[in-house]
Amino acid sequence: MTKLRLAIVGAGPAGIYAADILLKTEKKFDVSIDLFERLPAPYGLVRYGVAPDHPRIKGVVNALREVLDRGDIRLFGNVRFGEDITLDDLKHHYNAVIFATGAIRDADLDIPGIDAEGSFGAADFVSWFDGHPDVARTWPLTSPSVGVLGNGNVALDVARILAKHAVDLLPTEVPPNVYELLETSPVTDVHVFGRRGPAQVKFTPLELRELGELRDVDMVVYDEDFDYDEASKAAIETNKQVKVIDRVLQSWRLRDSVNNAGGTASRRLHLHFWAKPVEVRTDAEGRVEALVYERTRPDGEGGVVGTGELREVPMGQLYRAVGYFGSPLPGVPFDDRHGVIPNHEGQVLSQESNDRIPGMYATGWIKRGPVGLIGHTKSDAMETIQHLVNDQGSWWQPVDPSDEAIPALLAERGVAWTDLEGWHRLDAHEVSLGAPQQRARVKVVPRDEMVKISRGE
Repeated sequence: MTKLRLAIVGAGPAGIYAADILLKTEKKFDVSIDLFERLPAPYGLVRYGVAPDHPRIKGVVNALREVLDRGDIRLFGNVRFGEDITLDDLKHHYNAVIFATGAIRDADLDIPGIDAEGSFGAADFVSWFDGHPDVARTWPLTSPSVGVLGNGNVALDVARILAKHAVDLLPTEVPPNVYELLETSPVTDVHVFGRRGPAQVKFTPLELRELGELRDVDMVVYDEDFDYDEASKAAIETNKQVKVIDRVLQSWRLRDSVNNAGGTASRRLHLHFWAKPVEVRTDAEGRVEALVYERTRPDGEGGVVGTGELREVPMGQLYRAVGYFGSPLPGVPFDDRHGVIPNHEGQVLSQESNDRIPGMYATGWIKRGPVGLIGHTKSDAMETIQHLVNDQGSWWQPVDPSDEAIPALLAERGVAWTDLEGWHRLDAHEVSLGAPQQRARVKVVPRDEMVKISRGE
């Protein structure tokens, strides 16, 4: 039976699902898979990109854990591709590689003032409140009024964490340093801005409904935003998800807080639709002072056009949640415009000739951009795996495909890698930290501490 030694770079859902699909479906080859992850813990954005008050994500974690715990995939955590292990190393020891590194940077927004002090990318804020080991432990929560640009789930996560009372996060796995800073937050008003209307939002009904359930937070919507055109009416009538979103928003219109008309909560969450960001206005010291936006209207074809009417909302901080963006990998082609590895159905392509590069594949967000949910990730991986299997004749021919080669190589380079047993050790440690407080877990944040616990040092 032909041996297939496969490296997968990235231990988030995309990488784990790719490994699982290959092991479950491929009977022609003797498959051996090593999973490389730059962080000491697996699961990627499921661990570090989802707000801690989303317990339903645990279902995804449980599914990923089941795959890893079967024991037929080796995990090498705390290993940086391009530094601790290179593309040449992979060619020396494997038949092929799948890149599943996702998209963790914020997409750019080209408007004046966007780089001012107090203007942040949502991805950085999410990484902070999720206890990512590579971001600062502190966050400058300094302003009573804050803006969030975007109408997707990440925008709602950011808005919800900013508006929510810190004590209501205590039952979750929110890290202690995050809780302590949120507890002293001066935020009273969070403004969320979307370029299009209520019937064109990108967030899910569940995310939206959760906003309205926040304790001591008034939801503020504006009657002028609900003068629907025919396309919006049709979307509400024909799309169940849009209909539910509209129902939730309409229920908020009936509350006393609508249009700022008399809510009693200590905090307010404002939803502004038909609002295209034009400029971040700054004070004399270069700090965020206000957002200027242009009022838009539907163009009759699903998009929007500007009306020329400019409005201004005072605020001291601004978060852009306008999408994630991939990062280049050493020695791997990269499309700077779209933030992905150029590929045809997961087969990596040369940027010079547009020809397929043997032995190199991609899956997940680094393949197709930051769109779609977990279900898309599975079908995405299936497509990539199918090509990998069919390309047997063009696989790399490794010099040393032995199982012992990689641990020896990492040890020789002084890499303090973590394995699956180490993840179980860290996982149990975090759960034990949370138990006395009836919390699911308390995340360990510093990388060196994660590594020491994982390695039993």
